[in-house]
Amino acid sequence: MTDLWWQTSGEGKTHLVLLHGWGLNAAVWQGITAQLSPHFTLHLVDLPGFGRSQNYGAMTLEEMANVVLQQAPERAVWMGWSLGGLVASQVALAEPSRVDALVTVASSPCFQANEHEGWPGIKGSVLQGFQQQLSEDFRRTVERFLALQTLGTASARQDAQALKEVVLSQPFPTPEVLNGGLAILEQVDLREALDNLDVPFWRLYGYLDGLVPRKAAQILDSRWQRSASVVFPKAAHAPFISHPDLFCEQLLALTSGLRW
Repeated sequence: MTDLWWQTSGEGKTHLVLLHGWGLNAAVWQGITAQLSPHFTLHLVDLPGFGRSQNYGAMTLEEMANVVLQQAPERAVWMGWSLGGLVASQVALAEPSRVDALVTVASSPCFQANEHEGWPGIKGSVLQGFQQQLSEDFRRTVERFLALQTLGTASARQDAQALKEVVLSQPFPTPEVLNGGLAILEQVDLREALDNLDVPFWRLYGYLDGLVPRKAAQILDSRWQRSASVVFPKAAHAPFISHPDLFCEQLLALTSGLRW
């Protein structure tokens, strides 16, 4: 047994594990759990070191995925948002027989931009700036990062406030854990590893997302022709918060063949 905070609910035969993003916790999903619980058995997780899963230090992506797998059901659909999408992807790579499908939300196999390759993403200087600022005022730094996630949407102010409330509602990650998460976003590149992933794989994006640009979706559509993408036209980095009904409708449509 691990020290992960883990909550199971819902009525569906298909299990759905939900993994949150950097700096946050499982409460980020509270706006869609009521809609999803009739269709899935939901597993809400605070990733190691985040929220109520406090007894962990900084981890590599592989270590984080291994810890989550220890408590996971034998088979499940894995859905990860942002950093959680990398964790879910690593789970699918490590234990594909336990993954009914992989769903990534506003996530990228490689978050850092590479101008030489023409790969869109977050500039390395921005990620490094956040790492430096964490040592000075880590609460304010996290709030700035959350504000970036909702920029451009009609409900940006309300969405940013919702994310802030999720952060404040649970124990705050340590600067060490937050820096470890930023290091994963800065260093990990799963593009090649996911080229031959042999499980159903769906990618959901926000058209207005400034952290995972929609150009990445187009590039990956060509590269991963077995993986379908959906772009929510008026959403940014948190489509399940800004457009919960549309998000759930799309997720249920994608997974309909997996549920019975």
